[in-house]
Amino acid sequence: MFKKKDEVPESVPSAAPAMRVTSVLGDGIAWKGSLSGSGGVRVEGAFEGDINLRGLFVVGESGRVTCEHVRANVVIVAGALRGNITAEKVEIRHTGRVWGDVVTTAFSTEEGAFLRGQIRMEESVDLGQLVESPVGNAEDESEEN
Repeated sequence: MFKKKDEVPESVPSAAPAMRVTSVLGDGIAWKGSLSGSGGVRVEGAFEGDINLRGLFVVGESGRVTCEHVRANVVIVAGALRGNITAEKVEIRHTGRVWGDVVTTAFSTEEGAFLRGQIRMEESVDLGQLVESPVGNAEDESEEN
């Protein structure tokens, strides 16, 4: 009636890597510059600049982001974001405020969310070429020779 389980269960491969936050810009911190790379980023403070991520980008309730364009696999806005968004999935929470156009394959909002801009739904989204960070670029390598 009962079977002994000596086998380790097989893991089910997922189609996409797990989206989780790996870096946080905390409340009370203001940052200007460029944000690029792979991984998940949560902004609870203020950020101004370019954003190009392979992964999750979250604007927390106290977060304030100003940029020309946000490119990421998944964008969740619970704070304020001024700029255009290109992402595979965009979610605006009830406390979220977005001023800008959205291009996405999946879009959701909660009651109370605010969007001033246009939404364009596509079958697929081109996130563009990931901008590499200046660490370990060709200029650094040529100086070593």
